[in-house]
Amino acid sequence: MGLFDRITRVVKANLNDLVNKAEDPEKILEQSIMDMQEDLVQLRQAVASSIAAQKRTEQQYNQAQSQANQWQQRAQLALQKGDENLAREALTRKKTHSETATTLKTSLDQQTSQVDTLKRNLMALESKISEARTKKDMLKARITAAKAQEQLNNTIGSLNTSSAMSSFDRMEEKVLQIEARAGASAELAGTGNSLEEQFKLLEGGSDVDDELAALKASMSLGPAATGGSLPASGQTSGTQPKAPVDAELEELRRELNKM
Repeated sequence: MGLFDRITRVVKANLNDLVNKAEDPEKILEQSIMDMQEDLVQLRQAVASSIAAQKRTEQQYNQAQSQANQWQQRAQLALQKGDENLAREALTRKKTHSETATTLKTSLDQQTSQVDTLKRNLMALESKISEARTKKDMLKARITAAKAQEQLNNTIGSLNTSSAMSSFDRMEEKVLQIEARAGASAELAGTGNSLEEQFKLLEGGSDVDDELAALKASMSLGPAATGGSLPASGQTSGTQPKAPVDAELEELRRELNKM
């Protein structure tokens, strides 16, 4: 490979790179539509010119055909009048116009085919332009969405998400610890209240039980402590009267029975 070819390739590569970087998809799409519109205008002009030429050829063909028919009638008239020379001249003119009509008919058929082809191309180009406009709008919408997504990704990428998420994790752990301490405090408070209530029940007792205990303690100091027993209710001990303690005990029993 020669030096000139290498330089040419490098220049082309750099130019292509510059062009690729300078290309704006939205502007290129708009320019493409404009180019297609210009092609459509030129094609319409070509179709109009072809149709005009077709009309002129058709008129010339009809005129030549009409003149050929006219000279045919004149030849018949001259022959009817017995003038063969005039009839021959009329037939000669008729032949000339017939040949012209034949030539024009061939050109007319070609022009008609060309006009039909141009019309089909015109319709195809119009359909392609309509499709291109629809596609252009969709592509522009996709470009806008892609740019927005790219900007969002760049914004997210520039954020220090790891630090933020670490802070959230630490705060969540603190909330869990606070909730655990609150639950433990409630459980301990419930247990303390329960123990307090139980001890209060044990310590409270009954006034009657306390009085009975005191009575038993005082009785243990009297005659009953020497092995004697209290006489039954309604019984006497020989001729001795009831002890005051026995009377008090009987009174206490009656009060207990009433309760």
